[in-house]
Amino acid sequence: MNLVTVKTFDNYFSANITLTKLHAAGIECYLKDEYTVTLDPILSNAIGGIKLVVKLEDEIVVRKLLEAYEQDYLKAATCPKCGNNNFTYLTKPGATNYITALLTWIFSSYAVAPYYVYHCENCGYECERLPEKNIEELES
Repeated sequence: MNLVTVKTFDNYFSANITLTKLHAAGIECYLKDEYTVTLDPILSNAIGGIKLVVKLEDEIVVRKLLEAYEQDYLKAATCPKCGNNNFTYLTKPGATNYITALLTWIFSSYAVAPYYVYHCENCGYECERLPEKNIEELES
Protein backbone atom coordinates (compact mmCIF):
# COMPACT_ATOMS: atom_id res chain seq x y z
CA MET A 1 0.00 0.00 0.00
CA ASN A 2 1.44 3.35 -1.07
CA LEU A 3 0.84 6.18 1.40
CA VAL A 4 1.22 9.89 0.74
CA THR A 5 1.35 12.84 3.15
CA VAL A 6 -1.43 15.33 2.37
CA LYS A 7 -1.09 17.74 5.29
CA THR A 8 1.11 18.42 8.30
CA PHE A 9 0.14 19.78 11.71
CA ASP A 10 2.05 21.28 14.59
CA ASN A 11 -0.38 20.17 17.28
CA TYR A 12 -2.33 17.09 18.30
CA PHE A 13 -5.77 18.72 18.42
CA SER A 14 -5.94 20.02 14.84
CA ALA A 15 -4.53 16.77 13.51
CA ASN A 16 -7.10 14.62 15.31
CA ILE A 17 -10.04 16.85 14.39
CA THR A 18 -9.11 16.53 10.71
CA LEU A 19 -8.48 12.79 11.08
CA THR A 20 -11.93 12.33 12.63
CA LYS A 21 -13.62 14.32 9.85
CA LEU A 22 -11.94 12.18 7.19
CA HIS A 23 -12.83 8.95 9.01
CA ALA A 24 -16.46 10.15 9.14
CA ALA A 25 -16.29 10.68 5.35
CA GLY A 26 -15.17 7.06 4.94
CA ILE A 27 -11.51 7.80 4.17
CA GLU A 28 -8.85 5.48 5.55
CA CYS A 29 -6.10 7.71 6.92
CA TYR A 30 -3.43 7.78 9.64
CA LEU A 31 -1.32 10.21 11.63
CA LYS A 32 2.42 9.72 11.41
CA ASP A 33 4.75 11.04 14.16
CA GLU A 34 1.74 11.96 16.30
CA TYR A 35 3.17 10.54 19.51
CA THR A 36 6.63 12.01 19.01
CA VAL A 37 5.30 15.56 18.56
CA THR A 38 2.78 15.16 21.39
CA LEU A 39 5.45 14.00 23.84
CA ASP A 40 8.09 16.51 22.76
CA PRO A 41 6.64 19.47 20.80
CA ILE A 42 10.10 20.98 20.31
CA LEU A 43 10.82 18.17 17.84
CA SER A 44 7.88 19.20 15.63
CA ASN A 45 10.00 21.33 13.27
CA ALA A 46 12.84 18.81 13.25
CA ILE A 47 10.67 15.90 12.05
CA GLY A 48 8.21 17.92 9.98
CA GLY A 49 5.25 17.90 12.37
CA ILE A 50 2.39 15.44 12.59
CA LYS A 51 1.71 14.08 9.11
CA LEU A 52 -1.72 13.10 7.81
CA VAL A 53 -1.18 10.20 5.42
CA VAL A 54 -3.66 8.56 3.07
CA LYS A 55 -3.60 5.95 0.33
CA LEU A 56 -2.21 7.24 -2.94
CA GLU A 57 -5.49 6.51 -4.75
CA ASP A 58 -7.43 8.65 -2.20
CA GLU A 59 -5.12 11.67 -2.40
CA ILE A 60 -7.16 13.81 -4.82
CA VAL A 61 -10.44 13.22 -2.95
CA VAL A 62 -8.79 13.98 0.40
CA ARG A 63 -7.21 17.21 -0.85
CA LYS A 64 -10.62 18.38 -2.10
CA LEU A 65 -12.21 17.49 1.26
CA LEU A 66 -9.47 19.33 3.17
CA GLU A 67 -9.97 22.43 1.00
CA ALA A 68 -13.72 22.28 1.62
CA TYR A 69 -13.15 21.95 5.39
CA GLU A 70 -10.84 24.96 5.34
CA GLN A 71 -13.33 27.07 3.37
CA ASP A 72 -16.16 26.11 5.75
CA TYR A 73 -13.97 27.06 8.71
CA LEU A 74 -13.10 30.46 7.26
CA LYS A 75 -16.71 31.18 6.22
CA ALA A 76 -17.92 30.52 9.79
CA ALA A 77 -16.43 33.81 11.04
CA THR A 78 -17.83 37.29 10.49
CA CYS A 79 -15.65 40.39 10.48
CA PRO A 80 -16.62 42.69 13.39
CA LYS A 81 -15.86 45.80 11.30
CA CYS A 82 -17.60 45.13 7.99
CA GLY A 83 -19.67 41.96 8.45
CA ASN A 84 -17.87 40.11 5.64
CA ASN A 85 -16.78 36.50 6.10
CA ASN A 86 -13.95 36.33 3.59
CA PHE A 87 -10.85 35.73 5.74
CA THR A 88 -7.43 34.47 4.65
CA TYR A 89 -4.67 33.15 6.91
CA LEU A 90 -1.44 35.09 6.29
CA THR A 91 1.97 35.55 7.83
CA LYS A 92 1.99 38.75 9.82
CA PRO A 93 4.25 41.34 8.23
CA GLY A 94 6.89 42.76 10.50
CA ALA A 95 10.56 42.78 11.36
CA THR A 96 10.29 39.95 13.92
CA ASN A 97 8.70 37.59 11.40
CA TYR A 98 11.21 38.45 8.68
CA ILE A 99 14.22 38.01 10.98
CA THR A 100 12.89 34.70 12.34
CA ALA A 101 12.17 33.41 8.85
CA LEU A 102 15.64 34.42 7.65
CA LEU A 103 17.42 32.83 10.61
CA THR A 104 15.48 29.56 10.37
CA TRP A 105 16.19 29.45 6.64
CA ILE A 106 19.92 29.95 7.24
CA PHE A 107 20.20 27.41 10.07
CA SER A 108 17.72 24.80 8.80
CA SER A 109 16.34 23.61 5.51
CA TYR A 110 13.25 25.83 5.42
CA ALA A 111 12.01 29.19 6.67
CA VAL A 112 9.55 29.45 9.55
CA ALA A 113 7.46 32.52 10.25
CA PRO A 114 6.01 32.22 13.77
CA TYR A 115 3.28 34.86 13.61
CA TYR A 116 0.14 34.49 11.50
CA VAL A 117 -3.06 36.53 11.35
CA TYR A 118 -6.51 36.18 9.82
CA HIS A 119 -6.98 39.01 7.34
CA CYS A 120 -10.42 40.27 6.19
CA GLU A 121 -10.24 40.66 2.42
CA ASN A 122 -12.97 43.31 2.46
CA CYS A 123 -11.80 45.89 5.03
CA GLY A 124 -8.29 44.73 6.04
CA TYR A 125 -9.17 43.89 9.67
CA GLU A 126 -6.61 41.51 11.20
CA CYS A 127 -6.84 39.22 14.22
CA GLU A 128 -4.91 36.27 15.64
CA ARG A 129 -8.07 34.18 16.12
CA LEU A 130 -11.13 34.09 13.92
CA PRO A 131 -13.88 36.28 15.36
CA GLU A 132 -16.80 34.33 16.77
CA LYS A 133 -20.31 34.97 15.56
CA ASN A 134 -22.41 37.34 17.64
CA ILE A 135 -24.56 35.70 20.29
CA GLU A 136 -27.66 37.34 18.73
CA GLU A 137 -26.90 35.65 15.40
CA LEU A 138 -26.46 32.25 17.06
CA GLU A 139 -29.75 32.56 18.96
CA SER A 140 -31.79 33.40 15.85
